[in-house]
Amino acid sequence: MTNSNRTWIMAKVPTGALEEDCFELIEQDIPKPKEGEVLLRNLYFSCDPTQLGWMNGSADYMEPVKIGQAMKASAVAQVVESNNPQYKNGDIVSGLLGWSEYWLSDGRDLMGGPLSHVGGQVPIPVSMGLLHITGFSAYFGLLDLGKPLPGDTVFVSGAAGAVGSVAGQIAKIAGCKVIGTAGTDEKCTWVKDELGFDDCINYKTENIPQRLKAFAPTGIDIYFDNVGGQILDDALAQLANGARVVLCGGISGYEKPQPGPSNMMMLALRRATISGFIVIDYMSQFATAGARMGEWYASGKLKSKEDIVEGFENAPAALKGLFTGDNMGKRLIHIADPQ
Repeated sequence: MTNSNRTWIMAKVPTGALEEDCFELIEQDIPKPKEGEVLLRNLYFSCDPTQLGWMNGSADYMEPVKIGQAMKASAVAQVVESNNPQYKNGDIVSGLLGWSEYWLSDGRDLMGGPLSHVGGQVPIPVSMGLLHITGFSAYFGLLDLGKPLPGDTVFVSGAAGAVGSVAGQIAKIAGCKVIGTAGTDEKCTWVKDELGFDDCINYKTENIPQRLKAFAPTGIDIYFDNVGGQILDDALAQLANGARVVLCGGISGYEKPQPGPSNMMMLALRRATISGFIVIDYMSQFATAGARMGEWYASGKLKSKEDIVEGFENAPAALKGLFTGDNMGKRLIHIADPQ
């Protein structure tokens, strides 16, 4: 192990599009753990659109990153030196950590909760996406708020993304008819052929209102929204009576605010409901969700795809790429392998 530790800090607050110069790479000595502390070597970082909100302060459920602080992300790391009886050298743990090759912890992550031990037969990348916050967002948003019934028609935007790809699969498990949107023909083919969606619209080249009317002539029962903007407007126009709209994300407006929906009265006309949520509100139920989704994964009912960017130095570009749609499935940054 060298004595050098690289860290990506926030150099400026993004005011629009996320740019790589919002980050600065600094180099320091690897810290030494004191009594009760553990030194971690980060293995993987998660890339999530909400990280932009952590930088510009729009995600008000969490303390924002400040200029000069390490960028933060969900991470899996290995304990390389422990002075804490709860953790031993070699343990694999997860939590909200900093964008640093080595990270010093008192046994808690940046949200104040204990570092979680990672184990079992599931590969680490799967444990960070399908069977973690990403997958749980799809699980609770669809099942708790969407309340799918067999035969329902479900529309999922961002269907080739980390959350949308899981939400659509869970809807199929629930016996629903599912249509998605994605930004390339390649993504649409993957969504249909690999994930089992009934159809997928290329929102860049196809007419969404026409396709929705053809696919769901009697209306959409559940709209699982990951993008907001015009696609949300299109979905509201095609709601069925008693429809449920689930607001999980709005990536189209994270860098540049989008106009609000112009046809919100469709909620009244269709006696529909619209609900938003933050997945951390369901933390007490994560273990139950993980066990159930793990069974679906083991049986082949749920498929997982990770879009892995190699190299610590590529972290800013990997996060920026989420907002240009260059990922398919769950984007992760691979830093190192367990020793």
